[in-house]
Amino acid sequence: MLEVRSANDRGIADFGWLKSRHTFSFGHYHDPAQQGFSDLLVINDDRVNPGGGFGTHPHRDMEIFSYVLDGALEHKDSMGTGSVIRPGDVQMMSAGTGVRHSEFNSSATDPLHFLQIWIVPNAKGVAPRYQQVHFAPEEKRGRLRLIVSPEGADGSLAVHQDARVYAGLFDGEESASLTLGPDRHAYVHVARGSVEANGQQLAEGDGARVRHEDRLDLARGEGAEVLVFHLRPNELPSF
Repeated sequence: MLEVRSANDRGIADFGWLKSRHTFSFGHYHDPAQQGFSDLLVINDDRVNPGGGFGTHPHRDMEIFSYVLDGALEHKDSMGTGSVIRPGDVQMMSAGTGVRHSEFNSSATDPLHFLQIWIVPNAKGVAPRYQQVHFAPEEKRGRLRLIVSPEGADGSLAVHQDARVYAGLFDGEESASLTLGPDRHAYVHVARGSVEANGQQLAEGDGARVRHEDRLDLARGEGAEVLVFHLRPNELPSF
């Protein structure tokens, strides 16, 4: 069963320098029916004006990763990390016992478009850590490339949770499948373009909860960039 979350139904935040669409409840946007899915708590589709950004602020006990689509995201944190994240890069920050960080559009002329994603960890009070990995387009072309996993398998980023995240690029006849089975759920987010998920057409910004399916099939993409979250079957995050 696929439950589609339309892009147009997402929450909206507009601060001038930032325009964001919230798949799940976040900040001033609250919807009792959209309180995350399994351990996936936040998908924010953020567009930041040149020079704009999030000033230094704290996090704790959360797995936070950024997936840059266009532009460059400049990150600094209390662990001493300073980096710039560009398209193809995936950044993971495990907040653990506590970390402070800032995120800015590093360009004075070009806009920034990125996804900020939060996953609830399976342990509190872990040591904070920072990871960043680049995945070239050819690694994602016509397949689902593992980018996040508990063990950091196959060059992916490690996460403190029984969750795996895949990224794929699909055009024309390109297709890929992911085995699910009765003991796993999935969430599909279309970052750009369009694609069919188990025969259901999804457009840019759309998402879909996937339950009680043996597998997920992605096909007939048109300029599609897709993230797939392979998740435990519990329905709501636990805090």
